Amino acid sequence: MPAEILIPVIGVVIALLLVIFMKVSRYFLSPHAWRRTRESLTAYLYILPSMIILSIFVFWPIIYSFVLSFFKWDFKNQANPQFIGFDNYTQLFKLKHPVDLTFNVAFLGTFFIVFFTAYFLNTLLDLRRIPDKKIKSFIIFNSILGLFTFILWNYINYQFQWIIFLWLAFSYVAIAAMKKIEGTPDKLLLRLILFLIIYIVGIKFIKIPEIVNYLSMAKEEADFLKAIWNTSYYVLLSMPITIFLSLIIALLFYQEIRGKVVFRTIYFIPFVTSVVAVSLVWQWIFNDNGLLNYILSFFGVDKVLWLKDEKWTIPTIAIISIWKLVGYYSIIFLAGLQNIDKSYYEAAEVDGATTWQKFAYITWPLLSPTTFFILIVSMIGAFKVFSEIFVLYSGLPGPYNNSGLTVVYYVFEKFYGEQRMGQASAAAYVLFGIILIFTFIQFVAGKKRVHYDS
Repeated sequence: MPAEILIPVIGVVIALLLVIFMKVSRYFLSPHAWRRTRESLTAYLYILPSMIILSIFVFWPIIYSFVLSFFKWDFKNQANPQFIGFDNYTQLFKLKHPVDLTFNVAFLGTFFIVFFTAYFLNTLLDLRRIPDKKIKSFIIFNSILGLFTFILWNYINYQFQWIIFLWLAFSYVAIAAMKKIEGTPDKLLLRLILFLIIYIVGIKFIKIPEIVNYLSMAKEEADFLKAIWNTSYYVLLSMPITIFLSLIIALLFYQEIRGKVVFRTIYFIPFVTSVVAVSLVWQWIFNDNGLLNYILSFFGVDKVLWLKDEKWTIPTIAIISIWKLVGYYSIIFLAGLQNIDKSYYEAAEVDGATTWQKFAYITWPLLSPTTFFILIVSMIGAFKVFSEIFVLYSGLPGPYNNSGLTVVYYVFEKFYGEQRMGQASAAAYVLFGIILIFTFIQFVAGKKRVHYDS
């Protein structure tokens, strides 16, 4: 029986059972207990139609597509899908030709740098937050071990590299799980700068192989890796700029200026405008003889091939996305700003706080729930970019060389273009896993950073 028939039948059966139980329970429950039971069952009966609709159009497709990812179901096997296990997933990462660097070596080098840097930063900045002297000595020892391994990486046996990496990784996870480091890490900007310095020294001077280098080589040998590369590039380019500009605009909207309601409307209009219409307008703007090149010519800038040069494909899409979303996120930031009690600012003014101090110690910490929400939503939306590419390049993944191929575009092409539904489902669940991992990381990081003011 088809799911679209079976699910409503199951819903009707559940409704009948709830009604029967409501009538029968009146005879063996106390009046108070029966009233509570009746209220609960009535509530379930009211939400049951919505659950049936969600089951047909949301829950069942999710379950079915996950099962489908383990089957070979294409145009030739529509009637009889063949179970092939994880072959659809392995095909996504299969290279047409081998590259000089293997994934295992790149994975090892990347995460060794990550865990060594974690120990190194704990030694430099967090020893005062570790009350246990044995743990403190253990962290210092691992930092020294990691430092020597980091410097002598190319002279150490491959198997011994794995042993050191696994030791650092499992020991650090154990320390974090036992919560041996008290409090919340401070000096986040300094930590980020030190991590970037160590990472750059490791890959540029010591020549430690890492995952970005592997992907830069492998992306030309596997379309899915190319899609992951392009999507990651787009997320890293568009997200920070969108959030930064949204915050600046929200702070301007928060000031007492004339006509700010008009400006809010102007900034919000792109968000509610059709993506197709927006992309078509930007297609004209980015044209070789379009408006943008015309404006740049006044500043002596040569003509930029926005829609024909592959290096401009992702930046072009990012510009459209930023322009479209910055107004929406600025309105959300503005709502967060308006929710902050003004008495904090009044007290700060009495103490002689500057504008920057008020922002750093009042606005930014109390705006953290709003920022956290925007980070989650913008990241998920960025990973799902598709419509702008499809319209801007007239149904193609970029001008050439798949320069605009993203993960969602890959899923679309596999499903509708090549009729390989199993591979499309597998790619969709890999994307789901990537989004889930980054969302989990943000939730863990935000647990101690997000401040909810009562």
